[in-house]
Amino acid sequence: MKSEKEKMLAGELYNPRDAQLLSERHRARLLAKAFNDTGDDQGQERKRLLSELFGAMGKGTFIEPPFYCDYGGNITLGERVFFNFNCVILDVAEVTIGNHTMFGPNVQVYTATHPLDAEERRSGLESAKPITIGDDVWIGGGAILCPGVTIGSRTVIGAGSVVTKDIPEDVFAAGNPCRVIRPLGDDATR
Repeated sequence: MKSEKEKMLAGELYNPRDAQLLSERHRARLLAKAFNDTGDDQGQERKRLLSELFGAMGKGTFIEPPFYCDYGGNITLGERVFFNFNCVILDVAEVTIGNHTMFGPNVQVYTATHPLDAEERRSGLESAKPITIGDDVWIGGGAILCPGVTIGSRTVIGAGSVVTKDIPEDVFAAGNPCRVIRPLGDDATR
């Protein structure tokens, strides 16, 4: 029989009030609070707290406090990832972030989702879908990434966008819902 955590990570309906999951979220919130309470002169302590929160993170990663997440351990950070102020990652499923990716302030990354059927939703069960973000991506301030999306490498997501579907590589995409506006790269008009 699968544990609630195994169900959660498999994208199945699971009970978020499970004791193990409550404990892991509590741990992550304590680490995030400690990180958020540090000052700019406490770089080593910030690095230590983030290493404990994520388990591993790429070289040169920088996160401006405040930062919030559900578990931390379901987030994989490439090298030189940057998060501006007040970002939130609901990492109920895996969140994979490539190298040299930047997040503007107030970016929200949501893997958590709930049943659309009201009766099923009333049960309190939920599920999640992983999010993957490629290398050299820039997510503009206030953008929201919905469960299950993939954003291709070298893509730019405009500020305030709501990403509900996959976005390919090498494009500028924006809007609500987010859609491709134009290609980027050597052959594209900048």
